[in-house]
Amino acid sequence: MACRRASHKVYAGKWEFPGGKVDADEHPHSALIREIKEELGFDCHAIRTFDISDTSVGKQTIRLETILCRAPLLLSMKSTDHDEFRWLNPGEVASLDWAGPDWPAVMLLDQMEEFDKLLG
Repeated sequence: MACRRASHKVYAGKWEFPGGKVDADEHPHSALIREIKEELGFDCHAIRTFDISDTSVGKQTIRLETILCRAPLLLSMKSTDHDEFRWLNPGEVASLDWAGPDWPAVMLLDQMEEFDKLLG
């Protein structure tokens, strides 16, 4: 799933994977579950880490851990941070204008022929 940053957010119009910052003493998988519940209002189940990449954004280095999860296929969602959502298939992933930190995982996903095998 890809989420497009709303017009009032930094990097408005850029696409990103849902999630957010990991709180102190919080496991990244737990943080993803919490962030998706807070931002998008649904429950997901974290499966495994797919990628960890560091990306320079200006003078800052952002470490992004991309986690595979199972989530319900929702036809409509609401978010205060995003204005559009898309469930993507192989071959569609790299077609969006992604935020810089998401590109390493996007490039890995773009090489895959199917996503179902990722979740086991």
